[in-house]
Amino acid sequence: MELFVMEYMTALGMTMVMLFLDSRYSRRRTVLIGCGAIALVMALVAVLYREAGADVTLHMYTLVAHVPSLLLSFFLSRFCGWRLVFQLLSAVLFCTLIQHGAGLVYYLSGGYFWVLVLAYVVLSAVVIWFLIRFLRPLFLQALLELRRGWWLMCLVLALYYVILVYLIPGYVGNEWSSTVVKPAISLMMVGVYSILMLLFSRVRNEAEARHSAQITALQLSALRSRMKAVNVSEDIIRMERHDLRHRLQVVAELVAREDRSEALAFLEAAQKRLDEQKTIRWCRPPVLDAVFASYFDQARNQGIPVEAKIALSDAFPVDEGEMAIVLANALENAIHANLALPRERRDIRCKMMETPSVMLEISNPCVGGISFDKNGLPVAQQEGHGLGVQSILAFCKKYGAVCQFGLTNGRFRLRLVL
Repeated sequence: MELFVMEYMTALGMTMVMLFLDSRYSRRRTVLIGCGAIALVMALVAVLYREAGADVTLHMYTLVAHVPSLLLSFFLSRFCGWRLVFQLLSAVLFCTLIQHGAGLVYYLSGGYFWVLVLAYVVLSAVVIWFLIRFLRPLFLQALLELRRGWWLMCLVLALYYVILVYLIPGYVGNEWSSTVVKPAISLMMVGVYSILMLLFSRVRNEAEARHSAQITALQLSALRSRMKAVNVSEDIIRMERHDLRHRLQVVAELVAREDRSEALAFLEAAQKRLDEQKTIRWCRPPVLDAVFASYFDQARNQGIPVEAKIALSDAFPVDEGEMAIVLANALENAIHANLALPRERRDIRCKMMETPSVMLEISNPCVGGISFDKNGLPVAQQEGHGLGVQSILAFCKKYGAVCQFGLTNGRFRLRLVL
């Protein structure tokens, strides 16, 4: 029975470690690596149990199972440092809760093995469902947003681990003292972890509030810029209309003199001035139109020609504000890349359509080498850069979009298909 418990908890614990991870690899590769590691560690536990017995295996369990789990997390996870340790200790905590719950049920049932197995299955299913449904989204958001305090949370969980494994002897389900004391301590840790969950929930709410504020600020800024451009155009058109009678008199005089070429040239110049002040509507969705107008104007004002082909209908399939954030980040990055080039090499090309699906491509020339990581994402060259790419990836993850970055013939390209 002791070997069954250790092997079951090894497989369950390493599976939970995988659930807490935000892997840098594809799901298929992550699963294959995880399954291979679980099989190897389970085999090592079985060999040690047969050679040294249950007590030695329990006291060496940290080296046999938890250290390999930590190394596996380090190899797979996007994060490192104390956040990585917290991932492992959280998995250990939930495995311990399952073990103590099953051991208590086993003890109260009178020592039936089938009751122990059933308790393990039921508790494991409930805990894994809870992790996937509630805790994992909170946890992954906290990994991104929470920068401090991880070492303190790790310290609390590590103390709990040391007390249960090394300071309190016995197994839950075998002896009355350990069956009462260990679950009681685990129940206290549930309270502590509940507080941490409240912290994670607050972090997520604050992140969502910041994101909403960012979207609102971008919408307001773009719409104000659009309104300003429209007002300027209206003022100029109003002045042109006021001067129209004077121009008509000039044209009439030229026609009376039979100087038709001068009259046509005069009218052509007046028409050209009106066309230059004409407000361009890039697409029908108003927020996206305002973003395109704002950033295209910024580019032209800094000597960056823009070539744009945009075809979008009124009914955009996703939230306009979130798509606007993607466009703003991509166009801002393109403008910054152009500013490092001489004026004769600058340009931005933007294509966006929604048939058969929403497709976006933004390209610009770039200076210097751009490196990409193993996932094909551009690596930030300076501290604090790369946040725009992360924002675009968050949008793609939320809406199931496919995003690709590339460098071809000296041009950096972003392609997004929704």
